[in-house]
Amino acid sequence: MNDTKQTIGVIGLGSMGFGVAQSALRAGHTVHGFDINPAQVERFQAEGGASGTLDEVAGDLDTVVVIVLNAAQTESVLFGPDGIAPKMPSGAAILSCATVAPEFARDMERRCAEIGLLYLDAPVSGGTGRAASGELSVMSSGSDAAYEKLGPTLDAIASNVFKLGDSAGAGSAMKAVNQLLVGVQIAACAEAMTFGMSQGIDPEMMVDVISKSAGTSWALEHRGPKMAVADYSPSSMINIWPKDLGIVQDISRGSQFSTPLASTALQIYLTAQGMGLGLEDDSAITKVYAAQSNVTLPEPKS
Repeated sequence: MNDTKQTIGVIGLGSMGFGVAQSALRAGHTVHGFDINPAQVERFQAEGGASGTLDEVAGDLDTVVVIVLNAAQTESVLFGPDGIAPKMPSGAAILSCATVAPEFARDMERRCAEIGLLYLDAPVSGGTGRAASGELSVMSSGSDAAYEKLGPTLDAIASNVFKLGDSAGAGSAMKAVNQLLVGVQIAACAEAMTFGMSQGIDPEMMVDVISKSAGTSWALEHRGPKMAVADYSPSSMINIWPKDLGIVQDISRGSQFSTPLASTALQIYLTAQGMGLGLEDDSAITKVYAAQSNVTLPEPKS
């Protein structure tokens, strides 16, 4: 455990980023939180987050955690018209957490190096609960210097830091593997749950039985209970999956590697988007199967 206290900027105070900022604050760091939603910034400052605009504090930051939606937002945050990277002091480090293509991560590392910044390709996994408790898993790759600089930050927000290579790209490749599995598993879980309902099986009983049987999975144990009671409050939105499985497809095409299961799952999520479900929790993917099979889903509990 590294006890060095740092001045940290967290850019993106969404469901994951807010928990990351809280964890860094709880570890005793000075933490500035930034988001396009002013209410989130005010909420974090009310919990002890440091004040100051991004322009005012950029030159004092030791590290910046960029935990936004995608590659376009990451690039904008770092190198856009109001990008933070050129304003940071030489030797500062960036922890880039969005799910992106490996080639994009390599490009960001190169551009950061050109202006004297360290960059760690560091997509995260674990969900909002583990973000808030400082127990994320980080699939990372980068230089020894980047790991050293980001050590205190990583200690505050993660319980598992997997070091997958000495330059950017490997972390993002591993995250793509993870997202392929999770995206397919959630779609398969929805298919199984609605199939069981079509056979008259109580969905909560289904979760209880399968979670103790060979058919269990992370998706069944974490999304099955939500599907069983029609809880579609977003912990991870359907909109995430066309992006992440699209990245999987882009990588696989470049490698001439076929991913038929991921491709099928992608079409299911795209169908859900077309039904207007994009902002709902990914457990709402059951609605696609229900619409196609005349299955009556549970009524949401009040």
